Parts: sequence; structure tokens; C-alpha cells
Amino acid sequence: MSETFNADRLTRLCDFLRQSPTPWHAAGNMAERLAQAGFQRLEEKANWQLTPGKRYYVTRNDSAIIAFQLPESTLSGLRMVGAHTDSPGLHLKPNATQRSAGWLQLGVQVYGGVLLAPWFDRDLGLAGRIHVRHADGRLESVLLNVDRAIAMVPSLAIHLDRDVNSGRPLNPQTQMAPVLMQSETATLTELVSEWLAEQHGLRAVEVVDFELGFYDVQPPSLVGVKHELVASARLDNLLSCFIGLEALLACDGTQGALLVANDHEEVGSASACGAQGPFLADVLKRINNQVGGGEGEKGGDESLIQLIQSSLMISCDNAHALHPNFRDKHDERHGPSINGGPVIKVNASQRYATNSVTGALFRDVCREADVPVQSFVTRADMGCGSTIGPITATELGVPTIDVGVPQWAMHSIRETAGTKDVEYLTRALTHFLNRATLS
Repeated sequence: MSETFNADRLTRLCDFLRQSPTPWHAAGNMAERLAQAGFQRLEEKANWQLTPGKRYYVTRNDSAIIAFQLPESTLSGLRMVGAHTDSPGLHLKPNATQRSAGWLQLGVQVYGGVLLAPWFDRDLGLAGRIHVRHADGRLESVLLNVDRAIAMVPSLAIHLDRDVNSGRPLNPQTQMAPVLMQSETATLTELVSEWLAEQHGLRAVEVVDFELGFYDVQPPSLVGVKHELVASARLDNLLSCFIGLEALLACDGTQGALLVANDHEEVGSASACGAQGPFLADVLKRINNQVGGGEGEKGGDESLIQLIQSSLMISCDNAHALHPNFRDKHDERHGPSINGGPVIKVNASQRYATNSVTGALFRDVCREADVPVQSFVTRADMGCGSTIGPITATELGVPTIDVGVPQWAMHSIRETAGTKDVEYLTRALTHFLNRATLS
């Protein structure tokens, strides 16, 4: 098995992570690469005219994206890879402007299961989506990325809280509001107006609404004496988005293949662009209506069910790697190692969608691709997270497996994964997308 990593791929990964502080930026960056590779953009509101052998992509809410390639021959099944574009973080409240002790602060709400402590004393930027109204009444949506240190959540000195290292709970309402500037009069609206003029040349516009969040501006980096690790914000789950995209762009196009990157996984996936919503089902129906090859009536329910049951979804979301300082947090036989290969995630209560059928197939894919593979099961006395896998399987009925790259510090402001694992999972997914059979 290869012990090298792809330096060019790691450069692309770090660029993607740095340029994708929000789901809208991530989906936009993915769409740009797809377009450069010849994928044709589709609009959900328009009629679709799909051609066998061509490649397409479509977005929803500008924060979720589906890309697919159609085979020249009959479409008898899709090799699907799933991920999500969102990550836990601190998002602004609608009326965010607040002041304390002469400082402008912005009130935040917690998005997802944030590990709060690492957010203190970090250089924070601000990014997201803003809707503005022009002088003629026209509404426009624009992306904002203030990619410099404009804010910080300062820690309280240990002299004023001697018990802080004993495990003090953090209150996101009263203790997590970042400070931006020393001012008694400045407002968020004024700052946003300045940034819009700076980034988009927009001056005579009214800020109508926004979805903004803070993020760590420290860029991704390769860590370790031999660059064994990649450290960055939002590895969960932009790493899977990147790997899935790399695999789709690298596959040979002979098979029907699809990549879906949903939004809102970290808060339950219950949205129009989340895995519990109809985005993927809508796309599959439209594909089946035009190029479905089942035995039933073309475009009918019978042929759609045949297409789904002839497909396979690999849900990619990072796994908890064995931590050298907390080995007891893992089952001793199921502690995946960083740089030990992709991890098959198993849970008897169906928090992961893996079963023996899909697990065996993925193990075979890894064997054929010369990639090591590992297993993860939580300790029997601990709870288990979940992914888009069980939700997608439930909503569609598609056979599904949950896999992922092992990582440390999941849901921290800065997470860590293995550089070799990036190559391992990319190689496995590329082979999966090229595989002639799904059995």
C-alpha cells in the first residue's frame, strides 16, 4: 500500500478550506471547479434536457450542491457520494449589535454542537450571505468574506477565575460575544455597509437581511515533522466535500456517478437543502424521467425505484480518531488511527447506515484500490453521533454505508486529520465511481 501523499492535492485542499468559510462559499467554490471541468450548470426552475455521456451540476439555496455524470450507455444505477457543507460555529443574531464597557460586540447564537473553549483568543473573521436592496427596489444576494482579524473572544484572566481549569461551563449568551472595536456608537449595519463597498463596490444599497458567522482566519497548515497532519477549521465536513469532488473529477466517466453535498447536517438536516429535504430525491426523479433505464415505464415510479435500488450511497463524514491522550474514550478494538485509511462507521441503533452488505462492498472497493480500511464503533457506554447516511437511506431507501477520514478535535474551531488519509479515501472513492458493478 502506498505510503505517499499527493502534494498538489493537499495544496488544493488547503486552498479550498481557506476560501470556504461558509456553506455558500464552499458550494460556490465546488461549482467553479465543476464548471472548469466541463460540468454544465442546471437551474431548478428551468426545464432540464439531459444527454447521456454529459456532466451536470445544480445548487439549492446556494449552499448545497449536486453534481452528476451520465454514462453513454443505459443508466442502470448511480454510484453516489454524500457529504455536507456546513460546520459548527458562532452565527450572528438578527439584531446583533451590543455594547459593553465601551466595546462594540456582536451577539451570537450557537450553530451545531460547537466545542466552545477553543474559540477564545482566536483571530476571527466574518463571512456569510447578505441581501441588499438597490435604489430601484431590486433585491440582490451577495457573499461577504471579511478574511482578516476583526474580532476576538477574550479569555478571562486566571487571576479572576482560579477554578477555570477545573472545568467551568461556558455560557454562550453571556460569555461568547466577540469584541470588534472600541466605540460607543458603531453598529453592525455600518460595518457591513463599509465591507460591501470594499468588496463589491456597493454603496447606495440597504442591508435587508443577512446570515453571517465568525470563523478563525488562521489558514490551514500541514503539521508534523513529516507533514503527517493537516490542521484547519471546518475539516468536518469540507474535507469530505473536497475528497468527493476530487474523486468525481478524477473518474473516467464510464459509469453513472453523483456527488451530493447537503447543508444543515450539523443541526439535523431538516431543511429544503438538507439531507432530510427533497433535494436529492428531486434530482433523481428528473434524471430518471429523462435517462432512466429500468424495466418500468420511463420516468415512472417503477423505474425510479429500480434506479434507487440499483444504486449505492457512500456517506462521507469524518470519524473520531484514536487520541493519544484519551485512549480510554475508544473501544480498544475500534480506535481508528490517523493515516490508517478510511473508517467504516457502524452503529447497531442505526445512527450510521452501514450494514454487512454495504460494508462488505466498501471493503472490496478498498482492497481493489490498494487502500487500508478501518472500523469505528463507539464504546457501549457512550452515545453516538450521526450523519446524512441514515437520513438519506430513510428518505430514499438507497443502500448506504457511512465512512470517513479519522480526525481529532471534531467540532473544534481547528481540527486535525491525516495527510495520507486524504489520498487513501480519494483513491477508494475514485475506484468506487469507476467500478463496473455495485455488488
